Amino acid sequence: MLTTIAFAIALFFAMNIGASGTAAAMGPAYGSGAIKRKKVAMILVGICAFLGALAGGEVVRTIGSGIIPSDIVQVEVVIIILGAACLTLFIANMLGIPLSTSEVVVGAIVGAGIAYQALYVNALLVIVSFWLIIPFVAYFIALGAGKLIQKAEKRWPALKGKGKWRRWLILLLIISGCLEAFAAGMNNVANAVGPLVGAGLMDVSTAVVLGGIFVALGALVLGGKVLETNGKKITNLSLLQGSTVSLTGGTLVVIASIFGLPVPLTQITTSAIVGIGTAENGFKLWQKSIIKQIVKVWVVSPVFALVMSYGLILLFLQADIYTFVVILSVFIATVGSVSLIHSARQEKRATHDQGGGI
Repeated sequence: MLTTIAFAIALFFAMNIGASGTAAAMGPAYGSGAIKRKKVAMILVGICAFLGALAGGEVVRTIGSGIIPSDIVQVEVVIIILGAACLTLFIANMLGIPLSTSEVVVGAIVGAGIAYQALYVNALLVIVSFWLIIPFVAYFIALGAGKLIQKAEKRWPALKGKGKWRRWLILLLIISGCLEAFAAGMNNVANAVGPLVGAGLMDVSTAVVLGGIFVALGALVLGGKVLETNGKKITNLSLLQGSTVSLTGGTLVVIASIFGLPVPLTQITTSAIVGIGTAENGFKLWQKSIIKQIVKVWVVSPVFALVMSYGLILLFLQADIYTFVVILSVFIATVGSVSLIHSARQEKRATHDQGGGI
């Protein structure tokens, strides 16, 4: 029964990863009209995500047994890890907060490791350091490429997507989107099936095939709305700039996946977009709101899942109700404090607006 629940949560999680993570990869190609039909874009995403998942074995091994010892990853712990990750993403979606799937799953695994006082700290530090390093690498690569694109488009205006070059630029954009979908499948399939491998419920080869099927299925069945939304919210990038963003993000994630590192594709792609934008518009693009949002996602994603996983293990597996109550109290106090600060600021602003200030 528990094994069935673990598989159900993992495969449902894989479908949602396919819908949100991989479908977004083809947003620029679909939104720009490079791919006219939504079904064609979704089929391409599904195929590339599946192929990427087949190559994601190293990341599966890291998620399965590279952060915490495999001997503590029992079926009950797998259910809590995946349940905590799913619940964290669900709450974040309800609140409209974009979180990283990779960071959420790693956070949930770390929470389990802390609960059992068994954690590979050095491996975790490597993963976290790459969460910080790779987005900056993406930014500087895109910044340099953006400068070159600017000069090239001034010298050869046809590179902006008009005239005889348009067809080749469209093809490049589609290939770039396929690479990004491949990278998402390669890196993110581990988030769903890695804990199953860690618990010994299946081997790596079976896990990547099964996970890949459900990631692709999620992209095909549930990815339409994400594709539509992402396509309509494309930033004002040329075909060449859009290709650069996808190629930069996709390539860096593939490299990280080869070394078994789970990394946040969304944040890497966002950093590349900011790099392209900085090349064109200068550093005024680096508004405080953008930096704050990226930092909040970095911090909130793993920490929220960590606390959720740790608390659920204490409550259901270790029956440590007292510590669970303390964690719950701290959470309520934190949320309440943030709410009070927000209310106080609004009241202060309203007082000044009405002329009641000193």
